[in-house]
Amino acid sequence: MTTATPKTGPDRSAAQADRQIVPPEQRYAAELEFLAAYDTGPRPPGWLLTPRAAVTFVLGSGGEKLKQGRRGLVIEPKFVGERSLVERCVVTLAGERGLLLVGEPGTAKSMLSELLAAAVCGTSALTVQGTAGTTEDQLKYGWNYALLLAKGPSREALVPSPVLTAMTSGRVARVEEVTRCLPEVQDALVSLLSERRIAVPELAGGEDGQLHAVPGFTLIATANLRDKGVSEMSAALKRRFNFETVGPIGDLAAEVELVRRQSTAAVERAGAPFGVDDTVLEALVTAFRDLRTGRSVEGWDVERPSTVMSTAEAVSVATSLGVTAAYLDGGDVLGRLPGQLVGVVRKDDPADAARLLGYWDGPVRRRAEQGAATWRTLWDLRPALEG
Repeated sequence: MTTATPKTGPDRSAAQADRQIVPPEQRYAAELEFLAAYDTGPRPPGWLLTPRAAVTFVLGSGGEKLKQGRRGLVIEPKFVGERSLVERCVVTLAGERGLLLVGEPGTAKSMLSELLAAAVCGTSALTVQGTAGTTEDQLKYGWNYALLLAKGPSREALVPSPVLTAMTSGRVARVEEVTRCLPEVQDALVSLLSERRIAVPELAGGEDGQLHAVPGFTLIATANLRDKGVSEMSAALKRRFNFETVGPIGDLAAEVELVRRQSTAAVERAGAPFGVDDTVLEALVTAFRDLRTGRSVEGWDVERPSTVMSTAEAVSVATSLGVTAAYLDGGDVLGRLPGQLVGVVRKDDPADAARLLGYWDGPVRRRAEQGAATWRTLWDLRPALEG
């Protein structure tokens, strides 16, 4: 069997194609460079793109080829969501206010934060992952102990955190899953966002012990509405952020296209062509949407499982089906779908398997009775859910 060479796309070098995940500032470097020259309007301090161009970078140019001199480029859509949401996010960052993206798991909060950071300052890498083990030092600074012992406290011996690096260079810092951080770590964010400086007591006797934020610095945090995390955010910290809720994709066709695009890229990275039929993808996404909302597209009631049937999870299932088609039997991809759905719904509560059976006995059966061939096949596969 021959394998397909993964597509690298116009913005990706051969070196980048060897990585599993390429940061947006590298993957879309040609777009960022083009937009910086295309829109020469006013920019907030330190911004790579204008706010208008930043919105275009995230949402795409709607298929229109933008012209810059003799060069033209269609900007690829990267995030599926309301334009007004992205515009509010960009305006928040332009005002140097903290931005908090909240929503259910799998709604692309992290992706949006990466894209915004890349558009604003050219890097999404200044990131702290919030966990129960995240320390205050990871938000502020640490020390190179060899230099500390040799020369004592000095700027040279200071090891800045990603947040401190963003502060002193006027860029965007990102804190993922901020509600998973302990209260003392969250408190450090309160003073940092209020005073826009970090005190270094060890330097107070000699060098200046205050490290100040320069124009352009701001912070994007994400929080999961389903997982309350280790500690609720304090009222003081909430006041330092503008909250924006990132919801599920509203349009079926748009969600199918996103699942197709991302799963195709994942399978191609595995060195194989994507062999999942569009009818299978539409059935997959339809089932996810029905179970997510508790109502089918026809208006029939559906008992929702406790797990989150997110778009990100749908991409994972589509990728698994694509890899199966490429490397295993290569044939009955649709026949694998029920087993994949069982694996998804049982993650949080094994009792959710009964809710999936209820979905099969409801909308799947009724669609089969109406003559839909794909759903007839899925109905015939009901025994696979009882294994």
